[in-house]
Amino acid sequence: MANVWIIYKRELSAYFGTPIAYVFLAIFVFLSGIFAFYIGNFFEREQADLQAFFQFHPWLYLFLIPALSMRLWAEERRAGTIELLFTLPVTMTEVVLGKFLAAWKFTAIALSLTFPFWITVNYLGDPDNGVILAGYLGSLLMAGAFLAIGSCISALTRNQVIAFVVSGVVCLGFVLSGFPLVLDFVGAVAPPIVVDTVRSFSFLTHFQAISKGVLDAGDVIYFVSLIVFWLFVNAVVIEWRKAG
Repeated sequence: MANVWIIYKRELSAYFGTPIAYVFLAIFVFLSGIFAFYIGNFFEREQADLQAFFQFHPWLYLFLIPALSMRLWAEERRAGTIELLFTLPVTMTEVVLGKFLAAWKFTAIALSLTFPFWITVNYLGDPDNGVILAGYLGSLLMAGAFLAIGSCISALTRNQVIAFVVSGVVCLGFVLSGFPLVLDFVGAVAPPIVVDTVRSFSFLTHFQAISKGVLDAGDVIYFVSLIVFWLFVNAVVIEWRKAG
């Protein structure tokens, strides 16, 4: 874990070494506020909760997380520093994990900056804070899944734009697999068991359950398993690159 910690600190400090990190944080908080209080019709509904805030998180992450993850490995390959990583006395699993944890921590920081929203709804009403806490936990888990996918895709190319686009497309597939329009289409041509299988792969299905305060072990295991799987593939890809 010492090597993971070193990589983690290196990557996290790199985020805050450029103005891009602060721009990302500002955009995240700004868009979150727009979605929560304006597009989500917070004041019109006259209900003190953050359901609208969490409802838009899958779509918000669909653009912002690939933008965050695209540099994880593509930048290393473009700058030629990945060869330096290969010479260090660390395993690729440790590097993958350290990079991922740094990006996840950065996302957690961005998410924590929306804490004033939580204070606001408590000031305006009497929300169920347990549901809100569950929503934050679910959002962080979902962000981790987005990041794991993005990190793996970034390892496949040295072009950050390609990493961004492909990551977005793959993540969109995981989001849309739970979209009612997609499920209705699948249900029209396939038996219910296929529909249930498609729904089970959806970020929407699992995240919406958690954001409503239902902390089912299956939903948590889904996101954790997805993170582990994509990080494993990420490590395999990097090992393959190293061997080549």
